[in-house]
Amino acid sequence: MAVFWGVMGALVAGQLWAFATDRRRLEWVLKPAAALVFIAAGAWAGALASDYGRVLFAGLILAACGDVLLIPKDERAFLGGLVAFLLGHVAYAVAFVVRGVDLAWAGGGFAILVVAAAPVLRWLWPHVEPKMRGPVLAYVAVITVMVALAAGTYGAHGDVLVLVGAFAFYLSDLSVAQGRFVKQSLANRAWGLPLYFAAQLVLAGTVAPS
Repeated sequence: MAVFWGVMGALVAGQLWAFATDRRRLEWVLKPAAALVFIAAGAWAGALASDYGRVLFAGLILAACGDVLLIPKDERAFLGGLVAFLLGHVAYAVAFVVRGVDLAWAGGGFAILVVAAAPVLRWLWPHVEPKMRGPVLAYVAVITVMVALAAGTYGAHGDVLVLVGAFAFYLSDLSVAQGRFVKQSLANRAWGLPLYFAAQLVLAGTVAPS
């Protein structure tokens, strides 16, 4: 996996440089390329060899589709990207259930995440236009369940990377929300973009046979 991490690091750095220097057309090359890296990493790690891996691999592909749809500055494309990422989160959630979930861990994780989501929604809500509030609420609900099930999978199997990857994906969505609804900035992308792509690589690596 070291090669995938190295290539990903270079592609993410390139995306940040392109944003900082207003070379936005490069995003059409660099972002899909980075998405292909985490898809390739999942395939190389053995995603197609298990039920868990195959479902998670579908989530990686959906995340890649979301990446491409978020490139244009178009409301319909953004909504399409939101749906693609939502379905990706659903795929990850199903994958965690397939792998096995400890319900006590999942329930505890869900309770903590609901409490944590309240101030985030309070901060974001005034910036979200009314027609987007329904999709945003649905998205928050799905990612909360996804991370809670990752906690349940950790409780059942002790694989901390599943929880790390899921939670990193969850946190990176805050950067996307800030960029779309509040304000775009290099500082916001500088932490959100590396965290997102790292999350996908970590999750891709969890499909390797134990």
